[in-house]
Amino acid sequence: MAAILNLRRARKARARAAARLEAAARAARFGRTAAEREREAREAAAAEARHEAHRREGEGEEE
Repeated sequence: MAAILNLRRARKARARAAARLEAAARAARFGRTAAEREREAREAAAAEARHEAHRREGEGEEE
C-alpha cells in the first residue's frame, strides 16, 4: 500500500528545493570577493591582449 502524501507539503518542498538550487547558483555567480573579481578581470584582459597580439597587420582593415 502506498504512503499517504500531503500534496500541499510536497509542492512546497519541491518549491523550496528549487529555491535552494537557484540560491546556490546565484551565490556562485555573485558571491565572490573583490580580489576574485579583480583576478578574473585581469585574466580576461590578458586573454584579450593575447588574442589581439595575434592579429595580422592590415587584416580586416578597409581603406
